[in-house]
Amino acid sequence: MSTAKNNLAWVAGLMLLGVAVVGARPGSASSAAAMTSTNAVGPKIQFATPFYDFGRVKAGELVKHTFMFTNTGDRLLVLTSVQPGCHCTTAGDWTKQVEPGQTGKIPIQFDTVGNNGPVIRQVIVSCNITNHPPSYLQLRGTVYRPIDFNPPMAMLNFPPDGEAASMVVTITNNTDQPLTLFGPEINNRLFSAQLTTNIPGRAYQLKVSVVPPLPMGYVPGQINLRTGWTNPAVVTLPVGANVQPAVMVMPTYVTLAAGPLARAVTNSVTIQNNSTNALKLSEPVVSVPGVAAQIKETRPGKSFVAMLEFPQGFLIPQGLHAELSVKSSNPKFPVVKVPIMQLPRPVMPRPAVVPVALPKPRPPAVAHPPPPLPPVPASQ
Repeated sequence: MSTAKNNLAWVAGLMLLGVAVVGARPGSASSAAAMTSTNAVGPKIQFATPFYDFGRVKAGELVKHTFMFTNTGDRLLVLTSVQPGCHCTTAGDWTKQVEPGQTGKIPIQFDTVGNNGPVIRQVIVSCNITNHPPSYLQLRGTVYRPIDFNPPMAMLNFPPDGEAASMVVTITNNTDQPLTLFGPEINNRLFSAQLTTNIPGRAYQLKVSVVPPLPMGYVPGQINLRTGWTNPAVVTLPVGANVQPAVMVMPTYVTLAAGPLARAVTNSVTIQNNSTNALKLSEPVVSVPGVAAQIKETRPGKSFVAMLEFPQGFLIPQGLHAELSVKSSNPKFPVVKVPIMQLPRPVMPRPAVVPVALPKPRPPAVAHPPPPLPPVPASQ
């Protein structure tokens, strides 16, 4: 009897245990799902290295490097854009989507043409990571020119009453091969150049000069130096002379709004003396009446400001030339003149013409023939 009771108790225990286990399964699944959702990190991007040092390369060469990255998250990584920071840096066919644990690549190319010295180029990488700033990739190194001119252009500022102007350009050989220079050859007879060797095969200097008379404004030129190499066989140095006017006006003319002016306006004009002699300005006059003008000397003998006060309602009469005139102590520029222009008044648009519908003409009346006359009876 006791044995039967024990068996019955054992079976009941198993049934209770089964119910407990079955009842616990949904709860365990929901707990695991909650844990999974809590620990989810989404997509993550990790670069093997975010920068690349290309060392020292010659100007004109292409620098190529492929940046490798890994999706260290647990969701699909999507690269939305790869943006180089300048036109000389470009991105190749980069990996658009990367599964968790997989790797991708971003090929970058940097064109060193026109560069010289230490350079840094950046690339911005954007992806679908929430609340994550863009990633920055970097190329850095030094670009050198085989033959370097310092400065790269000989620019001479020639004063209006100067007798000559010159400057020295250093030439450096940055290669291991000795360099021999010949020349120079100049395409503009206004310039002259003298080549001197400082260190044979390594360093030179070129003295560039310009002698008047020179035309006003910018005078260009070019100096060619033959080398003992086949590539390059000739190196070129651009040169230029900026011949300054004795008296310079900024701006070169005064512009006013369309007249009549709605309110009073004050304009200023700067007058600069580029000559070595001190300048005196006096008697400012505007050719149109009603405008007050005065001269202020900001730097004795060198810089001046002309103040022009235009009254409300000012309007330059049609066909009249308006200008500011200032007397000058410079014998070559006895009078400094500044034109004054006023914008034309806007033309009001003409009202649109609405066509009027005319009544349709009536068709002309049709004349009907008269009815025939009755027959005349025959006489008896």
